[in-house]
Amino acid sequence: MQFGDYRVEIIPDTEFRLDGGAMFGVVPRTLWSRVCPPDDQNRIRMNMNCVFIDTGHLRILIETGIGDKWSAKHREMFGITRQRSLADSLRAIAGVEPDSIDVVVNTHLHFDHAGGNTELNEAGKAVPAFRNARYFIARAEVAHADEPSERDRASYLPDSWQPLVASGQLKLQPADYEVAPGLRMETYAGHNRSMQCWRLQREGQTLFGFADLVPMRAHVPFAWIMGYDLYPAETLAVKKQLLPQAAREGWTCLFYHDPDEPLCKLVEEDGKLRAEGCEL
Repeated sequence: MQFGDYRVEIIPDTEFRLDGGAMFGVVPRTLWSRVCPPDDQNRIRMNMNCVFIDTGHLRILIETGIGDKWSAKHREMFGITRQRSLADSLRAIAGVEPDSIDVVVNTHLHFDHAGGNTELNEAGKAVPAFRNARYFIARAEVAHADEPSERDRASYLPDSWQPLVASGQLKLQPADYEVAPGLRMETYAGHNRSMQCWRLQREGQTLFGFADLVPMRAHVPFAWIMGYDLYPAETLAVKKQLLPQAAREGWTCLFYHDPDEPLCKLVEEDGKLRAEGCEL
């Protein structure tokens, strides 16, 4: 798909499941279950929609999904229903090999955003999955991942980033920076203090990746905030800033975890925002 002069493709990783109560925080189950029906373990369907961007000079992959380094126990726990690897999806959808990726960008290092940074070699050791890529991660996020809080410690798996340090492929970045012309990473506190969202602007159009600030279409209402967020009041403030702007300016929005329609436009009606599915 063309987005201005860049080629952009959505690369879904795999469906998985997390607890619905955790995903919606203080929102009552009677409300969130209408839009995200839970299974018999109270888990809801989710996906991880990574993004491939070809600028003509760089091949960029934003996020790498959950990865393949999971035991049978954890695949069952998270309801991982993998049909094909992220590498095979990249080949099938974008027509490129993992070794041709120049830059991998992580918004943050939780296992469902950075798990595919690495893979297991024949000896069972985690090694970079994109052998020729530079990996761009915010310096503050790596520092937090190395010393996480008790609340989010389980979300950080060191084999998602430590092998990149050893290989020399990890390139630490500031809070806000430009990956390529028109593609910027911007830090927004809420989920934690160092998670980034991304903004692509080409030829008068904006494509905005909300990462875990607004993980699914169901999280568009301001107060629908994940229980996983370390700073929910700050999430609320940022949502009130960005979502009305997205509606006014006609941004195309990428909701990373939405299993059905990750690309949306926001529409305001009677003072409320809702997401409508769209294409690039």
